[in-house]
Amino acid sequence: MKSSTRDKAEGTFHQMKGAVKEVVGKLGDNPKLHAEGVIEKVSGKVQERVGQCKSIIGK
Repeated sequence: MKSSTRDKAEGTFHQMKGAVKEVVGKLGDNPKLHAEGVIEKVSGKVQERVGQCKSIIGK
């Protein structure tokens, strides 16, 4: 699997996992879990963008 494709896939996975943590943290009244979810979701978006940049550059 290409590096760019792997980054895109992992980024999407982290976004989904972060969204689940965010919702569970909200529903369970757990601000720490909610914050972890937000951070993981944002890092997933960044990783996905890195993968997109790699595919444009050609790495």
